[in-house]
Amino acid sequence: MIVEHGGNTRDFSLARGLIPDEALDLSASLHPCAPNIADVLSENLGSVRNYPDPRLATRYLAEAIGVDPERLLLTNGGSEAIALVADVLGEGNIVAPEFSLYQRHLKRTAETAPRWRSNPNNPLGTLADPAEQATVWDEAFYPIATGQFTRGDEQSWRIGSMTKIWACAGLRLGYVVAPDAQSCQVLASRQPKWSVNGLALAIIEPMLEKTDLRVMKDQLEVLRASLFLLLQEKGIAVQMTTANWLLIHNGATLYEHLAKKNIFMRNCASFGLENTYRIAVPAKTSIEKIKIALMDFEVEHE
Repeated sequence: MIVEHGGNTRDFSLARGLIPDEALDLSASLHPCAPNIADVLSENLGSVRNYPDPRLATRYLAEAIGVDPERLLLTNGGSEAIALVADVLGEGNIVAPEFSLYQRHLKRTAETAPRWRSNPNNPLGTLADPAEQATVWDEAFYPIATGQFTRGDEQSWRIGSMTKIWACAGLRLGYVVAPDAQSCQVLASRQPKWSVNGLALAIIEPMLEKTDLRVMKDQLEVLRASLFLLLQEKGIAVQMTTANWLLIHNGATLYEHLAKKNIFMRNCASFGLENTYRIAVPAKTSIEKIKIALMDFEVEHE
């Protein structure tokens, strides 16, 4: 079964007669070491009574990133950020493999158009060379991979996703750092009013206080190495990345084996990588669940 994005545990589970609430979703790459968001959400539920005002939240996040708030636009997830920038630029140069959402929103793609680049590359999980340039940098996974919000390409558009850092994909909270304040105003003029909900805005300050990107990066590296070793010891063709996932080559058999146990990986066919799968790095307890699920798994040899 191929889907357009990760996180479709309900469809995956029901198609196999399994219970969605019991699924281990490793198809959506969220930070396994994210600070606990449950209490912050419950403490800010009152924010849903009023129309959202993003100005204060924008200042908090801009300060954390280290940019002028007049260049920062909060968005309804990274997907809206991509759609807005694509609407402004109109065209882009996409070098495969790349995240398919860029091409979906761009009116035209061409080698001579402004370069769009995810960093680290999604799905390969490789960081861009320091000398590499792009007009649009998608840094959704950059803080997770490096412990820093941004590489600092001041002349470029930079796209980010707080919901990946905080492991709350359903909340929808992204942002764009524009090259200058005027460009940000142009972007904002194309965004629907009240695009970012009040609850998402309200949690920015308290969640930033709980967020230490460098510590989270170190914690991720330990978990990623543990998962890599587990898969490698089973004879699985696994590839290390700098991001919060690993790549599994020739992984169709493993994909089906884990799916029967309600553990789901991401099929990378939508990235143009046939028979390659992305497995998100989960928390330590979930790695133990994978270990148990692999006890009766045998690698097929040609």
